[in-house]
Amino acid sequence: MSTVTADTNRQAGARISPRAGVGLCWQGGGAELLRISAGLHRLPAMTHHRVGIHVGTPVRASCACDGRRQSRLQAPGDADVVPAGIDGEWTDEADCTILRVWFDDRFVRSIAEQMDRPWGAREIRPHLQLRDPRINSLAGALLAEIETGAASDPLFAESIATAMVVRLLGGADASQGRATATLAAHKAARVTDYIESHLDQRLTLEALAALVDLSVPHFKALFRETLGMPVHQYVVRRRVERARALLMEGKLSLSQVALEAGFAHQSHMAHWMTRLLGATPRAFAKRS
Repeated sequence: MSTVTADTNRQAGARISPRAGVGLCWQGGGAELLRISAGLHRLPAMTHHRVGIHVGTPVRASCACDGRRQSRLQAPGDADVVPAGIDGEWTDEADCTILRVWFDDRFVRSIAEQMDRPWGAREIRPHLQLRDPRINSLAGALLAEIETGAASDPLFAESIATAMVVRLLGGADASQGRATATLAAHKAARVTDYIESHLDQRLTLEALAALVDLSVPHFKALFRETLGMPVHQYVVRRRVERARALLMEGKLSLSQVALEAGFAHQSHMAHWMTRLLGATPRAFAKRS
């Protein structure tokens, strides 16, 4: 899994470099873990929206963005939100580590149009040192996936990114106020049957939501209420179960099983099987 970079790393006065050379990408955005050296960093205005979440040791810093200036102690979980078209500069007194997430403006607008109010009432606004438990939790999920060093299912990253954009647009959790709403039985069956028959292919939230004529935010909320877990977790669990069944049959190699179950490659399968089942693919293969 290679790092995907939206911003130029040639900033003024200091050095920004990918940490461990890994990142996540999805249709409409990406994320990477960056090690930033002490000093001045100027970030030019870009065509995408950016969120920088501090994940390392607390560092004292000063910043200027959208006419605002701030001196602060950056603590883990603190986030700076920089919308498309806005530049800024940051001065860090010591080296720090940042989880940088970015969203294409088309991706953001698509989500906004599917929310309850029209786009005019929904936009990502600049915010310095945002402290939001929901954003922090979603950032933690992305960070955990990056630090595994294994290729991520795009559906996983897309699901987390969609929830983060909804929050940044001023929306509450999609499930709020809908706790008793679920997918009708025939619609739930349509979605799960489709997932089961397409596990070896790339699945997207948009395609799954279209099966039951719902917007992506509402589909995610109803799916979770119906199946008891988010879409991306359900999909990865079904892939793990298929991989285990194929390994127990003993007819395919580990790499073939990974592809048949829909994993990016063998190490991706090993990561999730170990995480969910507590055993490696080789262990299951030996049992066959």
